[in-house]
Amino acid sequence: MSVDLTGGCQCGAVRFRVTGTGRSSVCHCRMCQKAFGSFFAPLVSVPAFEWTRGAPKWFASSNLARRGFCAHCGTPLAYETSYGMELAVGAFDQPEKVAPTLQVNLNDRQPFYGHLSILPEEGDWSAEWAGFVSRIENHQHPDHDTDNWAVHGKEQS
Repeated sequence: MSVDLTGGCQCGAVRFRVTGTGRSSVCHCRMCQKAFGSFFAPLVSVPAFEWTRGAPKWFASSNLARRGFCAHCGTPLAYETSYGMELAVGAFDQPEKVAPTLQVNLNDRQPFYGHLSILPEEGDWSAEWAGFVSRIENHQHPDHDTDNWAVHGKEQS
């Protein structure tokens, strides 16, 4: 699919732009679970992309792969092998445009994964929790490119 999409980390220190995306998948391997601190990692292959602000730090998670993350806020951003680059679906400004269409590495899928959609939902907040939520000031980078953005009091461009 030929698209021009943007994204980045939650603090705005690292931003990217892609032109075209490939396979979008949910990876259940144990390395992805640990890298994302979650039950799985949603990743999309990107044949053409550029880092438009900053650059990720890299961790060699194996002898064949490395993972990129923001050194300021820790957001997982990238997975790279000799087959190419994949970016975290959740790091896109419009993640719905690169929604996963495939699950891979099912041998490591957590046994409770299939039941998550049937867990009870909590819609009513206690007065204490509602008060807490009402005081939250969002410091995350907005879901669009900005000319400048302050990260930890330091202007980024």
